[in-house]
Parts: sequence; structure tokens; C-alpha cells
Amino acid sequence: MTRSLMRLEHSFDPIIDSESRVLILGSFPSIRSFEDAFYYAHPRNQFWPIMERLFDVLLKDNESKRTFALSRGIALYDTYGSLQRSEGNSSDSNLSDLRPNDIPSLLQQYPKITKLFCTGRKSYEGIKKYFPDLGVSVILLPSTSPAYAAMRFEDKLEAYSVIKALLE
Repeated sequence: MTRSLMRLEHSFDPIIDSESRVLILGSFPSIRSFEDAFYYAHPRNQFWPIMERLFDVLLKDNESKRTFALSRGIALYDTYGSLQRSEGNSSDSNLSDLRPNDIPSLLQQYPKITKLFCTGRKSYEGIKKYFPDLGVSVILLPSTSPAYAAMRFEDKLEAYSVIKALLE
């Protein structure tokens, strides 16, 4: 059975404000994130559990997650603003005809951002391909997606600790 390709547009705004100091970029919202209109919404995605452990907080709902991120200087967005993917499959390996968000304009609008963290290779490769001269450091972190089970949670937690160290 062949699944049809769907053209998708990013449907919700970045979480960002004038005090944001780091920008964490995923590739593109998962099906669940589209449904919730929020970042890293899949219940098995490890992004929010990693943030909870790193910063010793409990994040019960999307509003507490948004408040937490902004209070810590963390901005969230995605590298791609438009793409094609097969219906029913959120995997990064299933993305094609990728069109990036305007990350340079975002950085110009929010000049306190000094580091970009990409949560997976697809996001990182897109930033490097489309925006090789952003003027800020771009750091590849392991994917927190449930599809990336090759790395233990504790090892991902250690990799993400660079964010906390930078913001303290």
C-alpha cells in the first residue's frame, strides 16, 4: 500500500521573546504536535522529560512548558516551515521537498540568541545547508523523538545538559 504525499505548512508560532538566549530547533512538527499545536507533543518524545530532569521542574501542560521555556531564556521553533511527507508518518526520514523557516530574520529580530541547538540531524543539516553563515554557534543534539531509540535517556540527558550550563 502506497501512502499519498501531503504538503504541510508549519501551523504554529515559535515560542520566543525578547529575553530568549538559545533557540532549540526541531525539524518539523510531528502529527501529534500538529494536533496539539505545540512543540514535542508526542507522549513518548523525551524533550520535555529531559527539560524536567535538567531543571528540576514539573511541566504538566503546554502552558507550563511555554512559561518554563521563556522564563529560562529558551526559544523553540523548527528548521522547516513547509515540506511533504507521507500521510500518517512523522519520521524525519519521511520528509521531502523541504523549505526552511526564515531563521536569519528570527535571529535578527531576537539578538540575544547566541546559540542554536538542533534536536536531530535533519534539523542540523538543514541549518547548515540553507544558512551556513548565521553568525551564531549551531550545535547538534540527539533526537528526542520516540523513533530514535538508539541512545539511552540518560545519555541524551547528558548531551542536553549543555543547554542548562549555558543558561546558568
